[in-house]
Order: sequence, then C-alpha cells, then structure tokens
Amino acid sequence: MASTSIDKPGIEEIERAPPLSPNQTVRLDDGVFTKMAGNLDDFGDINDKAYRGTQYEHNMTLWQAIRMYPKATAFSMIFSLSLIMEGYDTSLLGSFFGYPQFQEKFGDRSADGSYQLSATWQSGLQNGVQVGEILGLWAAGSIAQRFGYKKTMIGALTMMIGVVFIMFFAQNLGMLFAGEILCGFPWGAFQTLTTTYAAEISPMQLRPFLTTYVNMCWVIGQLISAGVLRGLLNRNDEWGWRIPYSLQWIFPIPIMIGVILAPESPWWLVRHGKIDEARKVLRDLVVAKDSNDYSVEDHLAMIIHTNEHERAVSEGTSYKDCFTGIDLRRTEITCCVWMIQVACGIWFGGNVIYFLEQAGFNTDKSFDFGLGHNGVALFGTICAWWVMQWAGRRALYLHGLAINFTILIVVGFLGIPEPNTAIAYATGTLLYVFTFTYDVTVGPVCYCLVSEMPSTRLRVRTVALARNCYNIISIAANFLNNPILNPDAWNLRGKGGFIWCGFTLISWIWTFYRLPETKGLSAGELDLLFEQKISARNFQNVKADPFHSANLKLGDDEKIEARKLGEN
Repeated sequence: MASTSIDKPGIEEIERAPPLSPNQTVRLDDGVFTKMAGNLDDFGDINDKAYRGTQYEHNMTLWQAIRMYPKATAFSMIFSLSLIMEGYDTSLLGSFFGYPQFQEKFGDRSADGSYQLSATWQSGLQNGVQVGEILGLWAAGSIAQRFGYKKTMIGALTMMIGVVFIMFFAQNLGMLFAGEILCGFPWGAFQTLTTTYAAEISPMQLRPFLTTYVNMCWVIGQLISAGVLRGLLNRNDEWGWRIPYSLQWIFPIPIMIGVILAPESPWWLVRHGKIDEARKVLRDLVVAKDSNDYSVEDHLAMIIHTNEHERAVSEGTSYKDCFTGIDLRRTEITCCVWMIQVACGIWFGGNVIYFLEQAGFNTDKSFDFGLGHNGVALFGTICAWWVMQWAGRRALYLHGLAINFTILIVVGFLGIPEPNTAIAYATGTLLYVFTFTYDVTVGPVCYCLVSEMPSTRLRVRTVALARNCYNIISIAANFLNNPILNPDAWNLRGKGGFIWCGFTLISWIWTFYRLPETKGLSAGELDLLFEQKISARNFQNVKADPFHSANLKLGDDEKIEARKLGEN
C-alpha cells in the first residue's frame, strides 16, 4: 500500500490491519493516535521520550530502583503509616468484645454471670466504622482529585486528632458508636490516599513493595493493638480500655510533619497542567549519583503521554466516568479484588481471640494466641515482598484462595464435635496457617492490584469506589460472622467455615475468569490492553505498544501517514 500523508486534525479511511492473533503486538487505535497527535503540540518528541522513559523503567533493576528512589520510598511509607491507626482501632474494637473490662462497662450480664455485648451491638459498632469510611471515601476521592493528596491527608489527620476524644470519653454504647462513625471519615481518606500515592510516586519496580506496605502498616496496627491489650489485661478499672484509645493520639502529628515535607504526586500535577512543578518533583525524587542514564524529561513525557492517551479514550474524571466505556471493566475488577479480601473468609479466620474464648480458652491464653496470630500476619506480609518478585498477582490470588478454601472446610469439620482442648489447639493452628496464607497472597497483593487496575486519571476515584465496595460487603460480613461465633446467637463455632468456604469458592471462580495479570506492565501498557479488550487470561501473552498506531505512523514533517501492512 502506498504511503498516504494525512494532516493531524483529520484522517481519511485507510485499509485495516489484520485481526489480532495470539502473541501479536497490540497498538493504539488509529482514532486515539490521531487525537493524541492533534492535542499535543510536540507529539512526536513526547512520544519518543515517553517510549525511552518506559523502556528505562522496564530495564531498571530492583536494587537500582531502591538506590535511585530513597526519597520516594520514604515519603510513601510516611503516608502509609496512617493505616496503622485504622488497623489498630479496628483490631482494638474486635478484641474488646472479648476484653473483660470493656465487656463489663458496655456489655449485658449473661445467665452465667459473665458480661457480653449483644451480637446486634457488636455488628452495630463495627458497621459504624464501615459507614464512616464509606462517607469518608466518597469525600476523599473528590477532595483529593481537586486539591491533591497532601492537603487531603493533612485534613484527615487533623480530623483524626479530634474524634479520638469522643471514644476516649465514651460513657455509653451510643457515644462509642458515634465516635466509631466519625473515625471512619479520616480512615476512608487514608485508605484511598496511601495506595494511590504509593503507586504514583514510585517506579514500576517499587510499586508492588510500596503498595503492599500499606497492608503491612494495617497489620502492624493490629499487632500493636494486641500487644497493648495483652499488657493491660490485668487492669480492673476503666483505664484498661481508655488507655488503648488514648494511644491513637501518638500517631497523627509525626505523620503530618512527614506529609508536609513530602512532594505532591507528579501524576496529579500533570493532570492539573502543572508541568513545571511535576518536573521539579521528578528531579528532586531521584538521587543523581545512582541515576545512570535517567532523564527527567523522558519520565515526564511518559506521564504526559499516558495522561493524554487516557484523555483521548475518556475525557472525564468523575465517579460517573468509572462506569462508562472500558473503565467499567477496570472498575469491576478493582472493586471485586477488594471485596475478595472479605469474601475469602478473613472475618472468620482472623477473629482468633473471640473464637478461642468461646472454644474454652481462658482470656490470658486467648490474647497470647491473638498476639502470636498478628505476628504471623506481619511475617506473612514480609514474605509477600519476596514472593511477588517471582510470582504474578493473579497466580497469588488463585493459589491463596485455593489454600484458604481447603482450610475453611477442615475447620468446619472440626467444629462438629463438642469443643475440647485438642480441637481448640488444632483450630487455632489452622487459623494461623489461614492468616499466613492470606497475608502472603490476597491481603497485600490486593493493594497492589487496586492501584494498578484503574486508569491514572480515575485512579483515586476508582480506589475510593472499590474500598467502599469492601466496606459494604464488610457490613454484611459483620452481621453474618458475629452470630456465627456469639454463644447467645447461632453459636456455630468452627462450623462457620462451611459458610465462608462457599464465598471463597465463588471468589476463586471470579479470579480465574476475570482477574488479569499486571506484573511488569506500565500504566500506558495496561491502558492499551484494556482498550483492546484483551481477555484476563491473555494479558501476559500479548505485547502492548502504546507508542504506535496499528495502521498509522507519525512522519518527519509531523503529519500522520498510513502504516504499511506487515511493518513492525
């Protein structure tokens, strides 16, 4: 076919490329390529630089990324420390249900003389947190889109300092309920800001480590909570539950100082047309002596190119745009990935303290088990960092769900006989294995996936939507799980594993058919694979080239020309 010169503003119909075959390279649609060329004045130059920037990231080793980006790593980790507060308090609340001083203050006296919070209030308090997070996430998604990550995070930390007073001075369940709802607002902001900031401040090699570090901070919060409660277990006054709440005032101020010193996301700056500021951030983040052939201009061009590609496909950045066109599929996957964190049975398998108390363990021994349980969770997340270097995200989800499905079935059978010490120890051991598997696979990998699946322009809103789906299913899980274990309700004990294994099986089936592999792919490459509607199981079998069109090319005179069929 003869080469035909076509000016950028318009393009005539040309012969189409042959259909996609296995292992073939996919390229930009002609219309998208033309629109990008028309919108960017120096498209040819930007396209070449973006290609070089992407190749540089692909060729960068992990050790090189660590040496080049110590500042980005530090600032991302500072942002993520805010999740310690959520992990701390949510674990605190669940553990308080088996904590004698808290039970006596807020519970009702049972027939045997002990104190218990009703299953209704247990679900209500936990769901109050979820309701607050839902509202906080909706707000944070819009606020961060407009004002940036730094200002939104500082506002959330300031609010956190104030609402802790309500829980510390709580006199009744109603006051505690209000405090948990209000705490959910900043926690919702922390959930979306930490994950998206980690993804946008770091290169491809560090992305899985910094996003899964978010999960580690959540686990660290749980571990601190278990240790604090174990240390105060022998206190018989109201300070046994007030001191744990007061410790939440320790976290916000140091984190706020770190956030003030941190740079704004360069991706956010590009989306708002602040190119010079984005260039300065990229220059300041890199340690020059370890940068080798790194080019700030190439990196900046990669961000501009990806942003323009997404604008050419979908201009909007509202919540509505998350449910239109190709972004609908990306939103579905992001939401389901996060919902699987609940559906896999962690609400049941992670509730070890209350579970063991109802199985006959005394309070001291149950809290000792709980402390070790949180230690196992932390160790599992650390192991995930090593495993993710070799295994893909999709594979880890599939294998993790399969193992936990098996464990839930076994725990269910152990719950059929009357409880005794041997069964309690066996169940506790299996719950340890369950938690370790979860925190090597689904737990941390989820945070990596939810930051990679959305388009960069809709990332903060899509993550907010996905976390809200998590919160909504968590509300349902609270109403389901508390009666399973509560002796005054269904009292199913281990037999609850039969209920949760069904949800785990559904999660595995969805993962097999719908979850694509994102390991080693840049934001631009992911955009193209979704745009070309590549099936989930073929993401790793198709090469993405977001810098060329299937049938067009950019000539030396900045005009779009027809590409010869068969040209690579």
